[in-house]
Amino acid sequence: MHEFDLRPPSDAQRQALIQDLSAEERRVLLHQGTEPPFCGVFLDNRLDGVYVCRLCGLPLFRSAAKFDSGTGWPSFVQPCAERHVQLRVDDSHGMVRTEVVCGRCHSHMGHVFPDGPPPTGERYCLNSVALAFVERGEAWPDPLRRGAAEAGTAD
Repeated sequence: MHEFDLRPPSDAQRQALIQDLSAEERRVLLHQGTEPPFCGVFLDNRLDGVYVCRLCGLPLFRSAAKFDSGTGWPSFVQPCAERHVQLRVDDSHGMVRTEVVCGRCHSHMGHVFPDGPPPTGERYCLNSVALAFVERGEAWPDPLRRGAAEAGTAD
């Protein structure tokens, strides 16, 4: 995977991207919401490709890293690039968890837990509504209009 421009969107770009979100996408991406289990569009997706941030289009997880965790949310063993996700302490709802956010726009994706399979032992448990999917061979989305920095296809 080639290098992506990880500079956050400008305030104007962010506002333009937010305009296109549904109420549920806003609730999850912008307000750390969680979609109900077993209802996400990507839970049973078996296509070959890459899951990207729904807001800014940054590639986050390859389909090869996806596994059936039985939890009701799409789960992955590792991100496609360490810099493409950031981890934060989440002490909401009376528990301490590790929140996963997009490494570029800082939108909420889900949480990571230490109960995944090898080789990482991690389970990145994500909300389908926070993601978009780019099938192998398709062009990367470029919602920030960064052109050459985002050019290429999902590999």
